[in-house]
Amino acid sequence: MSLPLAGVRVVDLAQYVAGPLAGSLLAELGAEVIKVEPPGGDAYRRVMPVADGFGRFFVPLNRGKRSVVLDLKTEEGRAALAKLVATADVVIHNAPAARAQAFGLGWEDLHRRHPALVVGVVTSFGSEGPLAGAPAYDLVAQGHSGLLTSHASQGDRVPVRAGGIPMADLTAGHLLATGVTAALVRARTTGEGQLVEVSLLGAALAVQIQDLVWLDGEADGPAKAATRSDLAARADEIAGGLAMNPYYRCYEATDGFLAVACLNVPQRQAFLALFGHEDATIAAPDLVPDDPDALEEKQRVTTAIEVAMAADSVGSWIARLAAAGVPAGPVLARESVHADVQARANGLVQDVEQPGLGRVTMLGGVFRVGGMAPPAIRPAPTLGADTEVVLREVGA
Repeated sequence: MSLPLAGVRVVDLAQYVAGPLAGSLLAELGAEVIKVEPPGGDAYRRVMPVADGFGRFFVPLNRGKRSVVLDLKTEEGRAALAKLVATADVVIHNAPAARAQAFGLGWEDLHRRHPALVVGVVTSFGSEGPLAGAPAYDLVAQGHSGLLTSHASQGDRVPVRAGGIPMADLTAGHLLATGVTAALVRARTTGEGQLVEVSLLGAALAVQIQDLVWLDGEADGPAKAATRSDLAARADEIAGGLAMNPYYRCYEATDGFLAVACLNVPQRQAFLALFGHEDATIAAPDLVPDDPDALEEKQRVTTAIEVAMAADSVGSWIARLAAAGVPAGPVLARESVHADVQARANGLVQDVEQPGLGRVTMLGGVFRVGGMAPPAIRPAPTLGADTEVVLREVGA
């Protein structure tokens, strides 16, 4: 069975994370993705290098693509790009507006020449406002969005990205792939292409969607810079939430950690029954009781559950919780997820023969289309591996 984007050609000029991730997701859905790189290659090829021309992070973000090297600072390179774009359904880039215009990638010019073309663009702060055109990377976007202060540990002196994960970059990549796919549907039905813009700032705000809600009167103040006191307050809030809510947290067992997730009252009741306890705040367990006696009782119950959990193994607890209808699972070390049977069974982890690196184990396909297992992941391209063939195909 063909994948949904089979027959779609994507010209991907983006570098670093967000744009390349969008391109790789489109490739995973069946699109032919041609990565256009400058003579030195995408800068991410040189970040955490693991082999000549390959950075550790570059490989998973650019798998399944073909690589064409073009020097867009030359007239010859721009002419070749124009011929390549003429054969494309989608163009993706993260070039600033002035550079995009100089390289023949301005939206107005592209739309005039190719009315059905979909153009996906990643910006830092969006195309409007005082910071339009200002450069930024993930860390700056997380800071500007407040995301950097969403997690804090007691004693933190400065904000730190949770887990070091570039959430703005990665979310922007997924959002861009979604927007481009939607625009492709419209282009195929109306013949009219569209410009799809996603910003790192917007992506960093998007992952906080359930928290960024201000009731009447709560959003009247100005934006302000976070301080160490804000970090301390957030750290106390997180620590207090762990102490107050025994139903949605991790516990330590004799041989590791497990996560327990009870989001409704029946699940919480089933969980408590395993330990023979009651909780007067079971309907709203995150709230700190006003009554000192109630607060003391809540802390006593939570501590008793912690002690009980620490007396048995992860596997034993998961079996007992499952029998009681309580969602729970082990907390795996990220370095060992490649060996997880469940992830392997669903094609979420795959082995790939990567040129220059040999066997590489990485995230597999995340889409399951038509009931079929995700197809085998194809490796990332060596720099310029497809230049001659692709340019010959388009007559450049």
